[in-house]
Amino acid sequence: MNGRALIAEFVGTFALIFIGVGAIAANSAAGDGGTLVGVALAHGLTIAVMVAATAAISGGHLNPAVTIGALVTKKIDGMNAVGYIIAQCLGAIVAAALIKAALPDALLHGVGMGTPTLAGDVSAAQGILIEAVLTFFLMFVIYGTAIDPRGPGIAPLFIGLTVGLDVLMGGPFTGAAMNPARHLGPALLGGGGRDIAVYWIGPASGAVLAALLYHHLLEKLPTDLAPEGRGRW
Repeated sequence: MNGRALIAEFVGTFALIFIGVGAIAANSAAGDGGTLVGVALAHGLTIAVMVAATAAISGGHLNPAVTIGALVTKKIDGMNAVGYIIAQCLGAIVAAALIKAALPDALLHGVGMGTPTLAGDVSAAQGILIEAVLTFFLMFVIYGTAIDPRGPGIAPLFIGLTVGLDVLMGGPFTGAAMNPARHLGPALLGGGGRDIAVYWIGPASGAVLAALLYHHLLEKLPTDLAPEGRGRW
């Protein structure tokens, strides 16, 4: 198991939760009417810069669902996948603990610790479907830009943009987690564990479906590539 990769996954996921929850709290406090756009930008930009920073070390998963998607197509082995998921979840929990220590309790209580939640009229089944589709888009873009060696060399930008656009659509309905760790950390630190299954089943199933589809129908195997083709995962 690669210890440096685990540190990278911990730090990258830590950043996503710390900035994501902080942005939700900041937008709520400002009351400027741009909450959804601000939250989408915060999450998308954080993912973009942290994927760029960690890609050469760990592949920049920063998300248990992405790791599960990579596992089913054998882009990562089982032992490293387990280590990645543990590191990601620990990063999320520590980030939530530190943001809780850094910001006023009343502010965080008002936004439920920034925990993704289902809107009042959205059922658990609908939530799973929304999270699955949003994460499908995310994993599909990851495969096409970061895993497939034919992809463009600016994968972190496109991955971050996908997170941002997913939040713009799904934020009002499910919080657009696309990431079990994004829900787990804030939920454990005071946001509540309701609908936790939605935020594991939805993202994991969407990531697995996208990975299998791209791998079996769209991806060229290394033997199909020109001599200069090199993968980044």
